[in-house]
Amino acid sequence: MTTAPLRKDAARNWDRIVAVARDLVDQGTVLQLNDVARRAGLGVGTVYRHFATPEALLETVATPCLEALAAHGRDALADADSWSALKSFLSCIVEAQITDAALAPVAAAATDTLPRTTELKESLAAVGTELLGRAREAATVRPGLAAADLVPLMCGVAHAVNVHGGTTADRIDTAHRYLATLLEGMHAPSPNA
Repeated sequence: MTTAPLRKDAARNWDRIVAVARDLVDQGTVLQLNDVARRAGLGVGTVYRHFATPEALLETVATPCLEALAAHGRDALADADSWSALKSFLSCIVEAQITDAALAPVAAAATDTLPRTTELKESLAAVGTELLGRAREAATVRPGLAAADLVPLMCGVAHAVNVHGGTTADRIDTAHRYLATLLEGMHAPSPNA
């Protein structure tokens, strides 16, 4: 389904609403549409015309991150080295969890408001499942690891990093260090070892 392009003033309002929401999410503030309207200098009706619920606005804020992750997943699928592809994809996922505050609540939501969110989440799950399957076929990952384990494991790394704290750069370094430790445990031992 295609939608008609927004008028210039409506497009400016949409951009302003999303920018204000992005700032609020980055500050750790729960989105409330009335607050977004006030901070954007717009009428409440204008915000509600664009976003019927705070969840729809939050999903819109998270969409660029989800799209970037999906693109990275497609690139990872093109990598012939199954272990390298899985590591790269999981590294990208963990880094996104650390750098985009909108990702975790959208990824954890049991239901989605926007069809695009559902499409992107399903795409990411499919990529993770395929990458893990390829690594399993190549015997580069422990056989007991299930695709359903990937999300909780990545969330666990992100949670541990959030507990650790620090600057964004410190948190990214910590995330990569924790993920490397996790990946070492996931990696199947060489048959010659």
